[in-house]
Amino acid sequence: MKTIGLIGGMSWESSAVYYRDLNIGVQERLGGLSSPKLALTTVDFAELTDLEDDERWDQIGVLLAEAGRSVERAGADFLLLCTTTFHKVADQVAAAVDIPLLHLADVVADACREQGMSKVGLIGTKVAMSESFFIDRLATHELEVIVPDERHHDFLNDAIYEELVHGLVLPRTRSRVVSIIEELWDAGAGGVLLGCTELELLVKQADVELPVFPCTTLHVQAALDRALD
Repeated sequence: MKTIGLIGGMSWESSAVYYRDLNIGVQERLGGLSSPKLALTTVDFAELTDLEDDERWDQIGVLLAEAGRSVERAGADFLLLCTTTFHKVADQVAAAVDIPLLHLADVVADACREQGMSKVGLIGTKVAMSESFFIDRLATHELEVIVPDERHHDFLNDAIYEELVHGLVLPRTRSRVVSIIEELWDAGAGGVLLGCTELELLVKQADVELPVFPCTTLHVQAALDRALD
């Protein structure tokens, strides 16, 4: 079994999901008392979000690159960023280590293409929806991505940072997010990407008719495939 390297802390709710699901996945695949080999480091989310607010992405890249090197030194065979938004500096992190980075966008795009998708919607943080770093990476897999109307961006961002990262899951928030997903369906999306780990706490496939692609779940499954190959 290969050792999976995790850079977490963005948020701790997200890191907990990765840790839990990787353990559950190994149990399901190997049985008995099996558990994954992990090297995990976490960062101070407050420090990163302060830098994000100041658009200090260069410094965020430095911090996450150092986190990646620490995971590599701990024996990781490959690396995951337990976040969507901070994939904005994924190339900087990948360049700082000598182990592969399992990029979330590549994993998600493969899953979408396997289901015959050519156009999908993306919901996530304001940065993930309004900037091109994640969407452009998906486009390299011939996947067209549409995002909610800009009037929804602040609501979605606040739902993530003010509610979900604190474990607060509110029915009224779910109802509005479902209506946003339905707008993406009307705009031609064949599926929707839950582009933030915390959104998977809020929206399940049973909540919407449009096929849901839970990015964290897909990332975990791809990591298990690689670790157990």
